[in-house]
Parts: sequence; structure tokens; C-alpha cells
Amino acid sequence: MSLEKLSTNKSDALGGLDAKFNLFTPANASTAKVPVLVYLSGLTCTEDNATQKGGFFGPAAKEGIAILLPDTSPRGAGIEGEADDWDFGVGAGFYLNATNPKYAKHYNMLEHVTVELPKVIEAAGLPIDFTRQSIFGHSMGGHGALTLYLNSLREGIKQYRSCSAFAPICNPINCPWGQKAFTGYLQGGVEEAKDKYDATELVSKLGNAPAHILIDYGTGDQFYQQGQLLPENFLKAARDAGYNEVQVRVRSQEGYDHSYYFVESFGFLLTEGLTQSMTCSLIGHFPVHANFLKA
Repeated sequence: MSLEKLSTNKSDALGGLDAKFNLFTPANASTAKVPVLVYLSGLTCTEDNATQKGGFFGPAAKEGIAILLPDTSPRGAGIEGEADDWDFGVGAGFYLNATNPKYAKHYNMLEHVTVELPKVIEAAGLPIDFTRQSIFGHSMGGHGALTLYLNSLREGIKQYRSCSAFAPICNPINCPWGQKAFTGYLQGGVEEAKDKYDATELVSKLGNAPAHILIDYGTGDQFYQQGQLLPENFLKAARDAGYNEVQVRVRSQEGYDHSYYFVESFGFLLTEGLTQSMTCSLIGHFPVHANFLKA
């Protein structure tokens, strides 16, 4: 069992910058390749926030699952204005591939997470089985997890077996955070983002593709109250597309905020001794992913 702090050393996806990431591997990785759960962090975070605060590694060790924790943006690009605001630029890459020429060389976190990091890890000979991946995230990282998952389904790649999110930005084309990011990173702005970077738009276009999604948000979350998250929009789009409670589950948690206390509260709840209705309300994110990754 180990936690390794690693770097891509001149990331092609991020314009030749070094990119740090953390990788936890359980004890059974010493004898065979293990499945991996990718965690995407939120605004202002690095690869270390969830490493230190998430409480992921005990459950991961028990289940024999690796955890991959990338950074949230490129760092050191030296682009004018990229460090001026906490919700755009450094620490706020939004898990997309930029098309605005100002950012297109460096801000390609989608490619970095989905293509580059698996190649780097495989080339290093680390014991990760990327045929068994799932993905989850928090806030901006929840947006990233949802859009990467939904795009992989729509494109028929099925890179991830399941997806979950804590307090995700569910409908970014209709909230200030998303509008700011898309206007800055994308040459076509919000209109360009509709087709690829908005989970509410994407879930309505999947057709009959099987989906396995769990979302939790807190009613005491200031960003939910400010209209940044919009989970109800995603839920309506999913139901209108024909997805039921088993396929797409969106749960409101009374009084919870946007912090890592919330993430820990609903990340690892188990279901022994609970009724079926209680299980639907309380099962944690990690047990859900473990079911799919170990199948």
C-alpha cells in the first residue's frame, strides 16, 4: 500500500509544463493490476486537497482499488491574467480542452486526465488496470466527472464504469462560474460548451445508453443557494430522457454545505442492516463504485 506523488514531466496536453498528480495503490497491487477510481477536485484545489481531506485511502485499501488524483489546471504557463481570479485560470481548468488561442496550448485538462495520465502511468509500469475505471469529483470536479463520463458514453468509448459527484456544477452554461469559464477558454463561448461541457445538456442526448450516476448536494451549500450548481436541472433532464432512480440518482442532503466534511459524510456510508428505502438514501459513493469496478 502506497501513496506516490508523481509528475508527467513536460506534459504534451498542458503545453510542455510539468503536471503533478497523486496515486494511491492498495496492498494487492503488489501481486496484480488493480482497478482505479479517478477523483477530480474543485476550484482552487491542487492534487493534494482531497489527498489530505478526502479520507479515501482506508476504504480504497479495503476494497483493493487505486485512487488517481490529478491537479485542477496547468501551472506555470505565464498567461496574462490567468492567476487574477480564484474561479478562472490557475486552479480552475474546468476539465475541458481550450479553443481560445490564448489558452489552447496549455489548458487541456480533458486530454490530460482521460488520455495522457493513463499513458504516463502505464509507461511507468505501475499496476493499474485502466480497463476498470470509474470517476468522481467535487464541485468543479463533479462537473468534470459528469461530463467526462457522459461524453465517453455518448461517443461509445465507455471509459468509465460509473460516475458520482458531490455538489457538482450540473448546468454550467446557465451559471456564473460556467459562463465565465466557457467565455474565457472556448473560442465559441457558451454556445460551444453546450455540446460537450454541460452535463444537463449531455444527459439529454444519450439515447438509450446505460448510465450509472450518483449525485449528492447539500441544501445548506451557499453555492447551491446562489444558483451555481443547479442539480434540479440535471435531474429533470435525466428523467425526461428516460433515466430512472436506479440509473441516475440525485439526492438532496438537508443542511449540508460545500466542504470536505460533506464529501466525507456521504463518501463511504455502507448499507448493512438498512432497509431498501434507507439504502437508496444513504449508500455512499465509494461502495457504489466498488460494485462496478470489482464486477
